[in-house]
Amino acid sequence: MAETLHISVVVPLFNEEESLPELTDWIDRVMSANSFTYEVILVDDGSKDNSWKTIEQLSVNNPHIKGIRFKRNYGKSAALHEGFRAAQGSVVITMDADLQDSPDEIPELYRLIMEEDFDLISGWKKKRYDPISKTIPTKLFNWATRKMSGIELNDFNCGLKAYKNDVVKSVEIFGEMHRYIPVLAKQAGFAKIGEKVVEHRARKYGTTKFGLERFVNGFLDLMSIVFLTRFGKRPMHFFGPFGILLFLAGFTIAAYLVVAKFAFAQYQMTDRPIFYLGLLCMIIGSQLFLAGFLGELVLRNSTERNNYLISKYIRLYE
Repeated sequence: MAETLHISVVVPLFNEEESLPELTDWIDRVMSANSFTYEVILVDDGSKDNSWKTIEQLSVNNPHIKGIRFKRNYGKSAALHEGFRAAQGSVVITMDADLQDSPDEIPELYRLIMEEDFDLISGWKKKRYDPISKTIPTKLFNWATRKMSGIELNDFNCGLKAYKNDVVKSVEIFGEMHRYIPVLAKQAGFAKIGEKVVEHRARKYGTTKFGLERFVNGFLDLMSIVFLTRFGKRPMHFFGPFGILLFLAGFTIAAYLVVAKFAFAQYQMTDRPIFYLGLLCMIIGSQLFLAGFLGELVLRNSTERNNYLISKYIRLYE
């Protein structure tokens, strides 16, 4: 019988060749000191530097290191999706490759999942070393996500998180939705979500991949998650009521104008602005109702969303 794997560490990365040797050595020291059985899944998201060569070299000396290489850059959510799909550990821990997340947090994260039975623990970088151009948008983003999701976390975007294996196998992430894994986990029925203050370290190598456009995309994805959480299995329940109300409002206006036309011979329906308002309401109402039907059809005929071109694996699916 195969030995149970305690921990899978999933590390998405893009152009981080300098930090990888130090990161993997640090993870190995922590795992050895705590007698954990583990794997490190390094997901190269189409790096342009020598990150993949570095992963190959590291894997020669460390059998716990596994790798996935994308043919091109798909984004962090795609990298996490493939890493989650491959993870075999009872606890899955994610961290960034830039050494801003400390592997020393791993034992306590593991304990919280295994002993206190949390489904998910999210790191909270209470003291940050980021520029103000990043910290202020982050605070606004976290506030908006708390209000819309009802999950009281201070740092949704922290890359350092721990999950039960069942959680990562039950959520589907794409776009910028890696920010909202706690929301997706709650939607899937994993309600015991906790938070732990973790160390935030200044970037040692390379440059940040952060851009303000990520917050725009992230906000749009938040809107999508809120909609999918409430109406993902029943889109007609969202579009239908609005469509019916608008169509009835337009029909009522049209009926009034028809009655007025017969009651007053000189009455010209098309000379009144209300005629165009009623027409507009009926058209928009019909379109919303049609959108509900189309949503139902798409839902029933949806195909796999996450499909990425992967050029190489190391010690996976062998």
